[in-house]
Amino acid sequence: MEKSSKIYIAGHNGMVGSAITRNLIAQGYTNLVFTPFPPFDLTNQKIVADFFEKEKPEYVFLAAAKVGGIMSNNTYRAQFLYENLMIQNNIFHQSYLNEVKKLLFLGSSCIYPKNCPQPIKEEFLLTGELEYTNEPYAIAKIAGIKMCESYNIQYGTNFISVMPTNLYGPNDNYNLETSHVLPALIRKMHLGKCLENQDWEAIKRDLKKYPVESVNENSSETGILQILGKYGIQLAPGTQNPEHRTPHTSNPAPRTTHPVSITLWGTGSPYREFLHVDDVADACVFVMNNVEFKDLKAINSLSSALSPQPSADIKNTHINIGSGHDQTIKDIACMIKRIVGFKGQLNWDNSKPDGTFRKLLDGTKINRLGWNEKIGLETGIEMVYNQY
Repeated sequence: MEKSSKIYIAGHNGMVGSAITRNLIAQGYTNLVFTPFPPFDLTNQKIVADFFEKEKPEYVFLAAAKVGGIMSNNTYRAQFLYENLMIQNNIFHQSYLNEVKKLLFLGSSCIYPKNCPQPIKEEFLLTGELEYTNEPYAIAKIAGIKMCESYNIQYGTNFISVMPTNLYGPNDNYNLETSHVLPALIRKMHLGKCLENQDWEAIKRDLKKYPVESVNENSSETGILQILGKYGIQLAPGTQNPEHRTPHTSNPAPRTTHPVSITLWGTGSPYREFLHVDDVADACVFVMNNVEFKDLKAINSLSSALSPQPSADIKNTHINIGSGHDQTIKDIACMIKRIVGFKGQLNWDNSKPDGTFRKLLDGTKINRLGWNEKIGLETGIEMVYNQY
């Protein structure tokens, strides 16, 4: 890409899209175009077609998607499948029709089978059953990979798919109903720390920025406690009801610590790999500038030639992006607890689903292409919590 190339970032307000935008601006790219939501509904074929016809972008980063955690994935199954398929199909086809030089499509590690050999290589795609709770989202992303490959094969386009591991960082989703595990842990620990310190000003500031259901900064403290309890953040039995003291006054000094427990989903035993979103943005810009589809096809042809049963099929040309190491959710929760400064107890509700037990990506392909992780997990979480 030239510094003046017209570059379209689909989903520029999201966590990944905003990180790619920051990375491009920092590197001196000056001709970026966007489709702000809701005026630009990317599931609408005509809106997408009109945008491409008008702007004629040379390069496209497809980071737009409907995303969420295990609860929202399993609840809104039809929406996750329909909206993601529509977004992808519209942008792929218009990129082809308008002769985009290169497109980079962002998928997810959930594309791989639930019980996959570890670490997960690109060729393990479609070798087993998917995790049920995020099956619709995974199917949409698999369709995106196949769209890239198929358009490249049939039309000679240069569409590349990258599959990041679990991400965290600035502009993450902290909604307790729909967030992924790491931002949910950060917010729960933060609210737990505020509650054990009876820092109601901090709790209400948090709820002003991120209301939970119908509860915000104007809600009663009893009402706030009820909704926090619904999400597993609870004062110990017998602790004084906050409404029994003078409401909306400053916290008394010296402040006393109240015992608080946080209940988390599952057993905490599954392993998860996390990558800071600024790292994945760096990887995406690296791939856009240094990797062509023909390179990936050549890599796969060589791997196939060395396998016991060589194949001429063009497939699994996508690229994993990960850190190369993982930890149990319980260990990650304890790390976040220490970083945040929450002193209370963590409980695990093993009646709730764990999701896939382990999904550590094999990053050999992107490492050989020349990219490696820069931000370690503990450092990254400290950065994110300070920003939060």
